[in-house]
Formats: sequence, C-alpha cells, structure tokens
Amino acid sequence: MAEGTITPLAMMLLLAAAGLAPFFIVTMTAFLKISVVMFIVRNALGIQQAPPNIVLYSISLILTVYVMSPVIADVRGRLDAEPISLETLQGFTDAIEVVKQPIKEHLARFAEPRQRAFFMSATEAIWPEAAREDMTDEDIVILLPAFVASELTRAFEIGFLLYLPFLVIDIVVSNVLMAMGMLVVQPTLISIPLKLLLFVSIDGWTRLMHGLVLSYG
Repeated sequence: MAEGTITPLAMMLLLAAAGLAPFFIVTMTAFLKISVVMFIVRNALGIQQAPPNIVLYSISLILTVYVMSPVIADVRGRLDAEPISLETLQGFTDAIEVVKQPIKEHLARFAEPRQRAFFMSATEAIWPEAAREDMTDEDIVILLPAFVASELTRAFEIGFLLYLPFLVIDIVVSNVLMAMGMLVVQPTLISIPLKLLLFVSIDGWTRLMHGLVLSYG
C-alpha cells in the first residue's frame, strides 16, 4: 500500500472516534456541569424557550473549550513531541496512550475522593477478580464515572442555590395575588417579569458564566 494511504481499518477507527466525540465531550469535560446549570437557571426563570436549546448548548460548548484549553494544549504538545501515524491500528493505540494521561489528570482533579472510593469498592461486587486484580483509583474506568457523578452533584447544588431566589419571588407573588383576591390572574404573568428584572439588574448571565468558569480554578 502506498505511503500516506489510510488503511480501511484506520478509516473505520477514525469514523468510530468521530461518532463517539459527543460522548467524550459530555462525559469527560466541563460541558456536563455547565449545560445542566444553564438549563436549571432557564427553568427557574420560567421562560421555557428563551434562550433556545441551541443557544444554551452553544454557550456551554464555548465555555467548555475555554475551560479545557490547558488540557487541549497539553494533549497537542504531547502529540507534537511524539509524532504518531493514524494509518495503522498501532498508531491509534499509541495516540490513545499519549492522550490518555492529560485526560486522566483532568478527571482525577475534579472527581471527588468518595466517588472514586465507591467505584473502586463496587468493582469487588460486580467485577470478576481477574478483571479488578490490577485496578487502581487512577484508572480511567474508575475516574470517568466518578467524574460524571461529581459533576452532576455539583451542577445540581449550584442549580438549587440559584433556584431559591426565583422560588421566593414565585411564592411572594402568589401570596400577594391571593391576598388581593386576584385569583383569576396567573402568578406567572407577574413573577416572570419580576424574575427577569432581578436577573438582568444583577447582570445574571455574565455572573453565571463567570462563576461556572471560575469553579474550575
């Protein structure tokens, strides 16, 4: 086969990697927490279609790229230092080994110790002894679910704290309308503008994005 020609196996691996890219982005990066918090805030505001989903996903992706830039730069530097051909199966294997270390360091940094301990102990219950013999909490198969669980927990903790002020507005508006006997007026007609006013007055979206970025400091 001519030099530089990609083998059918290499092409299949490239297509498989491209198909799994969304999975990697969601589970191995800041995208999970950022997107969940964004959607919780939108629901708290009570405006179900503004901003639209595509806008929130785009914002989440942009912030994710910003947060993950050091990891991306590390991966690129390692690949530049060790040129690898992706035309063969061995080349793919070598590339995975090079890329895996920066990813593991990122996952280990944000995976809570208790989550890592749980998934390590869980291997004793569901894995055969031969499979877990050399397993440590630094292996990516442990770090990945621990990272996902940790990010989801943090996302809902942040979402809960952000939800409370808007919940208070809903309760106050409902009680005021009930006290005034205006039972035919939908509370959302009053509460949504008030929540938007509060959110805009404190520069809510900017503060939210800044806070999410700095949470990875």
